[in-house]
Amino acid sequence: MDPEAVKLFYIFGIGVVLTLVVGFYCILTTRNLIRALIGVEILAKAVTILIILAGRVSKQIALAQSLAITMIVLEVAVIVVAVGIVLCVYKRADSIETTNLRNLKG
Repeated sequence: MDPEAVKLFYIFGIGVVLTLVVGFYCILTTRNLIRALIGVEILAKAVTILIILAGRVSKQIALAQSLAITMIVLEVAVIVVAVGIVLCVYKRADSIETTNLRNLKG
């Protein structure tokens, strides 16, 4: 491996790890469903950057680009379905807080 590529991996790897931490923090600490979806988006972006970075380091850029595009398409599909679920929850409960979801039983 190229020493410059390894150095690049470590530098950007730290950024990816910090982005993952921010995404997990956003998901775990909020009770708002929209903020949780934003956390999922942040996590997905971190994974996409990691895929591109791994492709750059291993010199398989074409494979990394195709995997990143696939990841983006899957991410959009998941977010569209999740936003639809959040809108249905909002219609039924008049709130997007997770504490109010227990009232939807039955």
